[in-house]
Amino acid sequence: MVFAAGLGTRLRPLTDTLPKALVDINGVPMLELVLRRLAAAGVKEFIVNTHGFHEKIEAFLRERNFGYKIELSREEYLPLETGGGLKKAAAFFSDGKPFFAYNSDVYSEMDLSGLYAAHTASGALATLAVRDRLSKRRLLFDAGMTLKGREGEAAASGLNPFAFSGIQVISPEILPKITEDGVFSITGVYLRLAAAGAKIKGFEDKSRFWCDIGDLERLEAVRLRAAAK
Repeated sequence: MVFAAGLGTRLRPLTDTLPKALVDINGVPMLELVLRRLAAAGVKEFIVNTHGFHEKIEAFLRERNFGYKIELSREEYLPLETGGGLKKAAAFFSDGKPFFAYNSDVYSEMDLSGLYAAHTASGALATLAVRDRLSKRRLLFDAGMTLKGREGEAAASGLNPFAFSGIQVISPEILPKITEDGVFSITGVYLRLAAAGAKIKGFEDKSRFWCDIGDLERLEAVRLRAAAK
């Protein structure tokens, strides 16, 4: 699943006329970069959620004709965030296999195949790609990279703080356990389930570069990195 329903308000004026997922990185839309990265890791089917400028994303995917099976999950009235968006699209994940969930505004060089392999080996409900970087709401993991809480909300003694990277692998067994409704973040679901004893794991991403395109300054940083490769 690719999350592409964000409004991108901090990227204005670029997002006055197009969705954040179609902001270009040196001529290539972010959504295309994400789809191709996931395809290189073996993904063959995609669900992309949308909100604003749904028609532009739909037209882009139709015109590009990537050769992948791509479905759209439209959030017509308001963006449902990652948790609400995943719950709305839950019916797509009926084959019983773990799947990637990837924020379309994230530019990452991490080993996606390694993340997937770590998830399947652990038996976790979800495995989150995390990095040792500054963030306002870092998650806390024990020495075995099991989620134990969030910084500032749980005792941090003996735990390691990491920032979530917006990339994860999810087992469909978690879907019936998502009891939240409406607009909500999937991170809150993970924290609730972890507190009840469920296995939610972290996977440390030590690749050389990660950045989201949350504002114009970071967008330029991503463009410079992509141009240098």
